[in-house]
Amino acid sequence: MVISPELINLITGVISFLFTLLIFSYVLGDNPLFRIAVYIFVGVSSGYIAAVAWWQVIMPRLVYPAISAVNTGSSALMLELGLVLLGALMLLLFPHVTGLGRITLSFLVGVGAAVTLAGALTGTLIPQVMGSINAFDLNAASARNIGFMEAIFNGAIILVGTVLTLAYFHFGARPKADGSMHRLGLIEALAWGGRVFIGIALGVVFAGVYAAALTALIERISSLITFITGFLGNFL
Repeated sequence: MVISPELINLITGVISFLFTLLIFSYVLGDNPLFRIAVYIFVGVSSGYIAAVAWWQVIMPRLVYPAISAVNTGSSALMLELGLVLLGALMLLLFPHVTGLGRITLSFLVGVGAAVTLAGALTGTLIPQVMGSINAFDLNAASARNIGFMEAIFNGAIILVGTVLTLAYFHFGARPKADGSMHRLGLIEALAWGGRVFIGIALGVVFAGVYAAALTALIERISSLITFITGFLGNFL
């Protein structure tokens, strides 16, 4: 049986319409309809991730190379068997041997920490330093039709914001007579300025998140209206 594109569009439109209403029902409070929608979304997402992991990670990067290594007698067979063993250790279900999974977990945490550190340096810290330096590049500013004073002012704002924000995260403190910890007065003053810049940054981020959520809400409402008008138009 061949399903027409119009029927497929109708089915997907009805499902989208129903799930949108189920999610919007949370406005009335936590209820079974909202939970059903959330459970279905989580289940579908988990199944999709499992399928992607199986066909794009496990099969091409583990199973197929292992089969090829066995058939060709390659020296990479030991490496493949080691990877299989590490993966199997994470799947141990018996309580008295689950501790063996810590070997794989330690390896994953170590590699993840190294990747995160390298990513933070190359993706955040170094670009931030270079951005603060390039803000004073008068040649680049003039190429963008930015005047001398404007370029200096913009660079100064970026530099001051960076220094004050770093000062806010300075945790060096000295013990007072009553046993409490207190930072130096200069550091405390700089940290107060850092709080101002952090507050501005968080406000901008919140505004962006709110605008994105509002855009998604408008899109869903528009989709509902379009579906209802199109559905009724087919019968009127």
